[in-house]
Amino acid sequence: MMNVKAISLDIGKALQINALFMLLSLGVSVACDFDSGFTPLLLSFLITSIAGSFPLIFVKDSQQETTQEGFVTIVLSWLLSFIFGMLPYVLWGGEFTLMNAWFESVSGYTTTGSTILTDIEALPKSLLMWRSSTHYIGGLGVVVFLLLILPDTSTFKFKLSHLELSSIAKEGYRYKSGKTVRVITLTYIGLTIAEFFCLWAAGMTPFDAINHAFSTIATGGFSTKNTSILFYDSNAINIIIMIFMALAAMHFGVIYASIATRSFKPFRHPITRYYFLVILVLSILTTLSLTIQGGQRLPEALMSGSFQVVSFISTTGFGQADNSLWPIMANAILLFAGFHCGCSGSTTGGIKADRMYISFKAIAGDFRKRLSPSAVFRTRVGDACVAEDTVSSIFLFIVLYIIVMFLSFVAVLLCGVDIAEAFSGTLASLGNVGPGLGTLGTMGNYASQPEFAKFIYTMDMFLGRLEIFPILVVMSLIFNKKA
Repeated sequence: MMNVKAISLDIGKALQINALFMLLSLGVSVACDFDSGFTPLLLSFLITSIAGSFPLIFVKDSQQETTQEGFVTIVLSWLLSFIFGMLPYVLWGGEFTLMNAWFESVSGYTTTGSTILTDIEALPKSLLMWRSSTHYIGGLGVVVFLLLILPDTSTFKFKLSHLELSSIAKEGYRYKSGKTVRVITLTYIGLTIAEFFCLWAAGMTPFDAINHAFSTIATGGFSTKNTSILFYDSNAINIIIMIFMALAAMHFGVIYASIATRSFKPFRHPITRYYFLVILVLSILTTLSLTIQGGQRLPEALMSGSFQVVSFISTTGFGQADNSLWPIMANAILLFAGFHCGCSGSTTGGIKADRMYISFKAIAGDFRKRLSPSAVFRTRVGDACVAEDTVSSIFLFIVLYIIVMFLSFVAVLLCGVDIAEAFSGTLASLGNVGPGLGTLGTMGNYASQPEFAKFIYTMDMFLGRLEIFPILVVMSLIFNKKA
């Protein structure tokens, strides 16, 4: 029997965390002379906090949860966050139909950053703050926030931390579950504060600076402006955001270790070097495409090309240029960046650099085995050997990822969506990147997409953010119970 009491207690705590950020957005509304977002946010805060309080009041502390119940806790925490997170949008109205509000909420929490809004600047500041807050909650992870309030001695905290973190990410941590959560949180908050002050110093208003810091470190991409980062027309802001996007897509353990030891030695890890090499190569190729095929001047091509490569590979999705006007080659590179993405142990989605690096090494090793059948080759990352079952699970994930992407692509095509937009929208949603091609590009939005296509995109966002397996486990539990 499923331990419903224990699950409801943890989900109640997760909802209280959402209510806390709604209260923060309410504070912004009060500071802005009670703007039009005040009533929707107040009602949403009351509903969410009451719903989250019920289990805490009426359910006594229950026994520890099993691993299966941990998966259920993760999936339900995310799903209920989506539902309660869409309340401010629905109550505010405007462009937010029920489906549009669901899309914006899922896109925010999964740090995808796609939007259905055609006029972002029409939203009150309090609602803009709530959009960015959903990024911030989702970037650190609904369940990681939950782990912060569980006692370090909790055995369920250990189980949950291992379920919430990527199976590859946890290989890079040499800490107990409580320490791991603190490493992630301190790095996450530290990067946010640093970027806020940098953007403020570069000319952003404090409000814009905190919103863009939330979006950047969560690798989300919601902006307060219709034309995203292009609005500011500032190379200083472009460079600051580029640096922090690249850092936010790195393994947080590497950043933490580098600060703790006051050394860049952790950056010499093979996967970290591979990640930066991919950014460099893709940036050069994009710059060449924009210069030769797009007719842009070299400085302009270098800035916009590098920015968009980092934006896509980090799955942030900010726009510094309109990629719908770019050559096919440049856009193809961006799509590859959105498929590849950043490192495990960060806030990025997609396949991730760790899996790509290990799979390339494993394929190269397999070729060597065929040339020398008697020789023994092991897949290595630096001095460490990668276990065969880890390599197998990586290839299984990549195959499963491609299958989900293909099935979603076909489903979106059946909705009548153009083939380029269907493919790029599916890839961008599953990878939590945000922008795609055409009307879904960096200066576009998803407003014109059919309703069912929007729903498919949101399911892809959810699958991508949780890396597919937790959702499949919960689905198998449901179907096995029915059987």
